[in-house]
Amino acid sequence: MAAGFECYAGGSMRWDGRVVNSLLALLSRDWLGVPVALTVVGAGGWLVGLDAGSWVVALGGVLVAVGAVLLTGAVRHMVLVARESGARPVPGTLVDVGGHRMHVLAEGGAGGGPTVVWMPGGHAPGAEFGRLHAMMAARTRSVLVDRFGSGWSDVGPFPRTTAAEAEELVAALEAAGERAPYVFVGHSFGGLLVANAARRRPDLVAGLVLLDPTPLEVIAFAPPNRLVAGMRGEFLLTAVRHLFGVHRGRGGRTGQYCAAASIFAELSPGGLAGVGWKTVVYDGDLGDLPLVLVIPRDLTGGEAVLAAAGDAAEAERVGRFYLGARTRYLAASTASRVVYTPAGTGHDFPTEAPGFVVGVVAELVRELRTFSP
Repeated sequence: MAAGFECYAGGSMRWDGRVVNSLLALLSRDWLGVPVALTVVGAGGWLVGLDAGSWVVALGGVLVAVGAVLLTGAVRHMVLVARESGARPVPGTLVDVGGHRMHVLAEGGAGGGPTVVWMPGGHAPGAEFGRLHAMMAARTRSVLVDRFGSGWSDVGPFPRTTAAEAEELVAALEAAGERAPYVFVGHSFGGLLVANAARRRPDLVAGLVLLDPTPLEVIAFAPPNRLVAGMRGEFLLTAVRHLFGVHRGRGGRTGQYCAAASIFAELSPGGLAGVGWKTVVYDGDLGDLPLVLVIPRDLTGGEAVLAAAGDAAEAERVGRFYLGARTRYLAASTASRVVYTPAGTGHDFPTEAPGFVVGVVAELVRELRTFSP
C-alpha cells in the first residue's frame, strides 16, 4: 500500500510539474498578452449583448475596459521587445543546441593555453560578466555563453534545470567551434552549473574557478530565507507584468523570467530532493581536477541574515553554518585550494573587485600552461 501511495504521489508530482512547465512555456511567448486581452474584451462584449440585468451589462463593460487596457499594454510590450532587439545586434554567434539557438561570444587568442569560459550567477546572461570577459580576452581566449532564456539566446525548452544547462553549455561550446581544454569560471548559481559541467565532461576541463558557488546544503538545511523562497514568485509576477507592459524602461522578454522561475524551482528543499543526484557535486566527484575556490573570509553583505536569527547564540550558529558551507566544494577535488577575496567584499565580489577575479583566473591559466605536457 505504501509503495502504491509513493507511486501515485510521484506520478502526481510529475504531472503537476508538466503542467507548470507547460504554462511557463506558454507564458514565455511575448505575443501571448494580445490573445488574452482580446479574449477578455470578447467576453465583456458578449455579456453586454446579453438580454440580462443591469449588473451583467455593467460587468461586461468593466471587462471590455480591462481588456482594452491589457491589449494596449500587450502591444506596448511587443513594440518594446522588437525595438530592443533591433537596437541590440547579436555580438557573438548563434549556434544550434537541440533545435534552439544559443548565443556564444568568444574573443581573444588561446596562445596555447586553456580557454576561459565564464558563467555569472542567478540566471543572468553572459553579459553580466562582460567586464571580466574583456579583461581576460586581452590575455587569452575568453568565452561568454547565454543560457537559454537569457541574453540573445532563445528561451529554449522547459523545464530549465542545472543538469540540462550543464550539458547545453558544453554542446554550445562544441557547436561554436571552441576547443578544449577549458577553465570554467562560475559565480554563485553559475558556480554550481560549471561544477556540474566539469563533473560530466572532465575530459574537456583543465581547471575550475568557483566564485562563492552555491552550496546546496544552504538550500536543504539553512534557516528559512524569505528572499530565496520568494524568488520564483517574483519572477512569475515580473513575467506577467512585462507581458502586459506594466513596467518601466526597456522591455524585457517574458521568457527570461519564465526560465529563471523554472530553474529556481530547484532552490527549495523539495525541489532539491527531486534533482539532487543529478545536480549536487559530491565529495571526490571531480577527482584531481585543479579547483580554485574563491570566497570571502566573513559574511560581509549577509548582515540581514544574521539579524533575522534573533538572539546572539542563534546568530553565531547561523554564521558558522554559512561559513562552513562555503568551503564544501574543496572536498570535490583532491587538487583544490582556497583563495580569499579582498577585505570588505561580500558575495558580489566579482563586481566589487573585477581585477582581483581576473588575476586569480589568469594565475590558474598560467599554471596550467606551465605544467601541461
